Amino acid sequence: MADKKEINPFLKQVLELGPPLAFFFIYLRLRDDSFLIGGTEYSGFIVATIIFVPLMLGAMGVLWYLTGKLSRMQIFTAIMVIFFGGLTAWFNDERFFKMKTTLVYGFFSLMLGIGLLQGKSYLAYVLDEMLPMRHEGWMILTRRLCACFFVLAVANELVWRSLSTDLWVKIETFGFPIALMGFLMLQFSILQGYMDDPDKN
Repeated sequence: MADKKEINPFLKQVLELGPPLAFFFIYLRLRDDSFLIGGTEYSGFIVATIIFVPLMLGAMGVLWYLTGKLSRMQIFTAIMVIFFGGLTAWFNDERFFKMKTTLVYGFFSLMLGIGLLQGKSYLAYVLDEMLPMRHEGWMILTRRLCACFFVLAVANELVWRSLSTDLWVKIETFGFPIALMGFLMLQFSILQGYMDDPDKN
């Protein structure tokens, strides 16, 4: 297995956040247009989705090439994007791509919940090397993040089923990621007392 390599943090952020932002701006440009492809008419949203899939895969490929590693979350998210992006294009139905977010957040909540029932923190399994923390802290964070992912999954269902596509795209691109990041930052500040201090070892 290739060793994990260091990468410029700014470049890493561009590769991770660039495709969703590109989807947002492509959608804004194409949302009022329709396109005839192979005798079938597609909306701007669906064309933006079709463009987004290879953009995201390309960015992940570059990230893997530069770092030698992709997280399990990144791989799972890529699979979901390919699958639901493909269904969206095949059935010419934007609902599939909108449901993808619900299933991604729901899956993360389910996996963390299964670990909790076993007395384990799968979150620690993924992030322990980057964030040294005692077992109690990981269990608290896992319970809270499990609930957070569940709330986001429910919120996505409510948003895409009851609001406009424009609002869903904005909330998907900015609202959910900002809410998740804010939640994590709050939890890390609250759980400082559970952090391991390497100098004490």
